[in-house]
Amino acid sequence: MTQNPFDALGGGGFDMNALLQQAQQMQQQLEEAQANLAQQTVEGTVAGGAVTVTANGVGELVGIAIRTGEFDGSDPDDLSDLSDLIVAAYRDARAKSEALAGESLGPLTEGLGGGGGMPGLPGLG
Repeated sequence: MTQNPFDALGGGGFDMNALLQQAQQMQQQLEEAQANLAQQTVEGTVAGGAVTVTANGVGELVGIAIRTGEFDGSDPDDLSDLSDLIVAAYRDARAKSEALAGESLGPLTEGLGGGGGMPGLPGLG
């Protein structure tokens, strides 16, 4: 994206081809960054590590780990607590995923208005 579309024709014209080329380059860079995010993982942990949730960089849940001996599977209250902890751990992982996406996509989306909004991605649109 080194060519300025407004510098065409001696600085007074507008080069639509250069603008389209820049847009295509930006789209390719965004797609590559999104694919890279999908390969990265973050963890959300609650209750001192009793529950850990793993999400990828686009916020998709990819794993849950529950520390052995922390919960009684036959106790309804324990199971309810476990459910709440899984949700809380996912929220933690999702927040980290959003931060990672912001760091990765922010420089690419700054010029799109609204401080780098990306529809369809967590926290970015």
